[in-house]
Amino acid sequence: MFKNKLINIMLIILIALTLIGVITLVLFNHFTNQPDANAEPTIDEIIAQSYVTEEITTNLLSNDFVRTQFHIHVDSKKALQEIQKRDFQVENIILRTLSGKKSPDLAGSAGIEELEAEIKEQINQLLQEGSVVQVYTTSWVIQ
Repeated sequence: MFKNKLINIMLIILIALTLIGVITLVLFNHFTNQPDANAEPTIDEIIAQSYVTEEITTNLLSNDFVRTQFHIHVDSKKALQEIQKRDFQVENIILRTLSGKKSPDLAGSAGIEELEAEIKEQINQLLQEGSVVQVYTTSWVIQ
């Protein structure tokens, strides 16, 4: 390359140090980038950590009946496993909550949101591993 051996050795050392620095920086950034804990979960994460109830039909306090189904999103795999084992208790909570409501209490989006919040709170009291993030109503018929 160059006629002077000293310049050749300095260039090789300089290039090697630059490569080591770049590789160190890339590896450091790769291993220290932690996902943001406050970030919204992706739809794949929500689906992977959701429990789907069977379709539930029950009488209301106002002698009407409701047919409904819920997706219950939990915060961890352990919570999902626990809620799957406690499925009968979850259905019991839903049935008791619904049977104490009148048809006008459940009318509109405000009624559904209130019911979801109440179910979420009661299931959270039941769970020992993790907690419920959100309850989604996926099927809803009142007659």
